[in-house]
Amino acid sequence: MITYKDAGVDKEEGYKAVEKIKDAVKKTHNENVLSGLGSFGAFYALSDYKNPVLVSGTDGVGTKLEIAFTTKKYDTIGQDCFAMCANDILCHGAKPLFFLDYLACGKLDSEVSKIIVGGVAEACYKAECALVGGETAEMPGFYKEGDYDIAGFCVGAVERDEVITGEEISEGDTIIAVKSSGVHSNGFSLVRKIVTNYYENFNGKEIYKELLKPTKIYVKPVLEVLKKVKVTGLAHITGGGLVENIPRIIPDGLCADIEKSNIQILEIFKYLQSKGVPENEMWGTFNMGVGFVIIAKDKYKSEIIEILKQNKEEAYVIGKIIKGEEKICLR
Repeated sequence: MITYKDAGVDKEEGYKAVEKIKDAVKKTHNENVLSGLGSFGAFYALSDYKNPVLVSGTDGVGTKLEIAFTTKKYDTIGQDCFAMCANDILCHGAKPLFFLDYLACGKLDSEVSKIIVGGVAEACYKAECALVGGETAEMPGFYKEGDYDIAGFCVGAVERDEVITGEEISEGDTIIAVKSSGVHSNGFSLVRKIVTNYYENFNGKEIYKELLKPTKIYVKPVLEVLKKVKVTGLAHITGGGLVENIPRIIPDGLCADIEKSNIQILEIFKYLQSKGVPENEMWGTFNMGVGFVIIAKDKYKSEIIEILKQNKEEAYVIGKIIKGEEKICLR
């Protein structure tokens, strides 16, 4: 006779994992959440919107997870998962309403899953977004014991007449950078080729502590900007850096003219480049210190930077919109 546990799946450990995260998840709920953990589906009531448009996004953490597994530091990757999704839908002016996560592993450890999903819940709480459900999949023989993968799905809403697409960007608009916390969650396949010892020294500490800094959540500060100022474009700077992400919102016939010398490059990127990565590869892979970009009329730049400062975000001007066939000129 053979049981599911004999096959490598421990249902009891799964039940423990759910119990350990219940309180953290419940803390993220508000009056719009009409169901609790355990239902087949989650219910969320839309309120306070006249003509809402739903905006959704999904993403994962990528190979940054390997650094977390190796160092057994799981407390930041949950925020990475949430931030990657929430910051994306924020680019259209959407406020994240609810989030679901998917956690897969070779052998479930309820304490590890508690830390990872607890990080997701804490990130949701910071952004006033409800964590309404998720899935934990134990897949022995598919994932190695000790390996985890995490992905998420975020849904937000914005009034139809307030959707931001970049179509209103025009010549003369100012490009404002909002500082990143570090590498965030992109480019780690390259990082792991460069840095093979996660305990090597970087500015007086083990480098993994720098690499595992979580992706910033820009939701609250950017929504504060949108309440007070009309912006024409927003971009989350993820894989491909400024080079690939800014052109996604630039209309035909216009160009984002940015000088590299304007950008406050973080020390971690200087260190990675010193390991032998060509400059063009750095700019085409990493955020280089810019986690989010706001484009608006030049007259609003000081107000936007001040609002962000009041919300503990460092921001500064890096360029302007000009006429041109290339959608970005990074010089």
